[in-house]
Amino acid sequence: MNLWFATNNKRKKDELEAIINKKLKIPAEEGFYFNPEETGSTFFENSLIKAKALKEALGNKDYVISDDSGLCVDALNGRPGVLSARYGMENKTGHVLTSAEQNLLLLDELGDNPLRTARFVCSMILLFDNDRFIAVQQTIEGEIVGKSGAKGDGGFGYDPIFFVKEFGRTLAEISSDEKNKISHRAKAGKIIANYI
Repeated sequence: MNLWFATNNKRKKDELEAIINKKLKIPAEEGFYFNPEETGSTFFENSLIKAKALKEALGNKDYVISDDSGLCVDALNGRPGVLSARYGMENKTGHVLTSAEQNLLLLDELGDNPLRTARFVCSMILLFDNDRFIAVQQTIEGEIVGKSGAKGDGGFGYDPIFFVKEFGRTLAEISSDEKNKISHRAKAGKIIANYI
């Protein structure tokens, strides 16, 4: 049986493969279009939407893993939250922001606010069929760096501005092996792996 991951993000796929120690298939590498509309108001709802959409698209008995993840910043009332991947897109300029531009936008919005606490959230689902699934939600706590504090070339997304006290570095500065032990996705993935 094949194990599918409901994403087109190869970096996410590689990260989850290392965490669960299983080979995953993703739609983009298998030659078909997959881009469900994420209309949920929670990470769980969006994760379930993606899992069910891929299961339906596959039309087979393969299991599907999905996740919806994002950054929740306390001083921004939990934003960008479920809109993390689309943060800043509401500018209606037609320009799709890069990760670096999203990071700068978030740092500008946060400004000099002394409240820097934040967490990454990952809601992960292992879908057997539409009415039978395992759902896990995990977090990693950290702080948002100051405007000049973005560091590191590893990871992706908001990793360069997310400081982890335990390591004294941003998520983008720690190794993949280290990240795959402590991240929100790692914690959720390890639990899901026990059910596979």
